[in-house]
Amino acid sequence: MASILILTQYYPPETGAPQNRLSSLAKHLKQQGMNVTVLTAMPNYPKMEVYPEYKGRWYVKDELDGITVHRSWIYVKKSKKIMARLMNYFSFVLSAMIVGLFRVKKHDIIICESPPLFLGKTALVLKWLKGSKLVFNVSDLWPESAEKLGIINNKQLLKISTWLEEYLYKKSAMVSGQTQGIVSNIKERFPTKKMFWLRNGVDLAQFNAERVTYDWRAKHNFKPTDFIGVYGGVLGHAQNLEVILEAANITKEHKDIFYVIAGDGPEREMLHKMKDDLQLDNVLFLGNQPSTEMPNIVSASNAAIVPLKNIELFKGAIPSKIFEYLIFQKPLLLGVDGEARQLFIDEGKCGLFFTPENAQELAKNVVKLHTDRNMSKELGENGESYVRAKFNRSKIAEEFKTALDSIL
Repeated sequence: MASILILTQYYPPETGAPQNRLSSLAKHLKQQGMNVTVLTAMPNYPKMEVYPEYKGRWYVKDELDGITVHRSWIYVKKSKKIMARLMNYFSFVLSAMIVGLFRVKKHDIIICESPPLFLGKTALVLKWLKGSKLVFNVSDLWPESAEKLGIINNKQLLKISTWLEEYLYKKSAMVSGQTQGIVSNIKERFPTKKMFWLRNGVDLAQFNAERVTYDWRAKHNFKPTDFIGVYGGVLGHAQNLEVILEAANITKEHKDIFYVIAGDGPEREMLHKMKDDLQLDNVLFLGNQPSTEMPNIVSASNAAIVPLKNIELFKGAIPSKIFEYLIFQKPLLLGVDGEARQLFIDEGKCGLFFTPENAQELAKNVVKLHTDRNMSKELGENGESYVRAKFNRSKIAEEFKTALDSIL
């Protein structure tokens, strides 16, 4: 039985896209017959506060879903400054290296999640000293993304980061990418490198109608005829959630159109203030929700709003919540151009596209779906069929296991 170590800064009980994706991958690889272990940080995301039961501890060994999880110390501070961010990354790089060397046994394969890119240093040390194969899993191209988002501007640091990125690709037995754009980017630079498209998807067993436990719409006093557009995820800068509030302001006169925003993050206070300033009675903020609650919220909605900022970098992005919305037959209001648009609008016919950051187009599409419920139903049904055929996490993990077997 092959043994796998998943090395990642983000893992449940935290909530978020990488946490959900990697914990699902761990469970599915275990079901495929692999011995899976996780090495991660003390949970702290997205509030940037270590969870109370882990606070002040250097090392904790947990078990989650039958999988052993080793957790090591991480420096956490509520600050957007680059130095605090780097200290956050490098503290885990160091602590994970120590725990990996002295508390975690040798594994056949190390799957290292990036970003943060610097965690690749820990993966390299463990690979060399324990004789493991390295699979470097890229969910976001660093340092390219960090530079374009203004997270890192220091030329020397960018130069060092680029060298590390390329060195990690060279030393990996295989590189996996979350999107086709990421895979193509790396393949162009390293044409002989073994690549795998480890696409995101949905757990059909965990996110389905059977998980709906009550009538969320009735509990929150929405009428059966009301139209509810929902966003669930991080309230961050990259998501440009202002576009939802601007669209809500445009559609104010429609007294049966509402917007629900579920999640937490650094832009929470700004968004709440914007709602108050615009006097929006048609917007409901829910805060961070447990994964068990999202099926109730999504099931009660009429459409899913998926926005990102209008920058070239995000043309290769595929927000993870897309799959969960579509499995519930909810049409997308997609404000993400590029690969996501090609897959879910052009190919899958799963919803309507609006230009990123364009509130007028979003508002127009909201009204269109509200008015034409037959079109809305057809788009939703298309979405479910498309996700079941192409983005079933169980099937993806099976394909990934075959690729992992090939490098052993």
